[in-house]
Amino acid sequence: MDKKNALRAGALAAGTTLMMLLMTSPALALTRDDGDDPGPGFSVAETLGYFVAAPIVLFLVIAGLVMLLDKSRKQAKQG
Repeated sequence: MDKKNALRAGALAAGTTLMMLLMTSPALALTRDDGDDPGPGFSVAETLGYFVAAPIVLFLVIAGLVMLLDKSRKQAKQG
């Protein structure tokens, strides 16, 4: 019985999401607002740098700092 209810809930959620997506109008994104002055677009390299490389580097820096601080506490407790 639980599997049937889960399938029903999943179908309802998928159907609702699909209907909401179909009812939205992407054409409104093409109309300009008053005072809208978009700048030049990003190049492929800039896009990859901002949205791929920068988050990875930031994650690695934070993870490195956490590991470094964690090791220093373990050494202080042992010594």
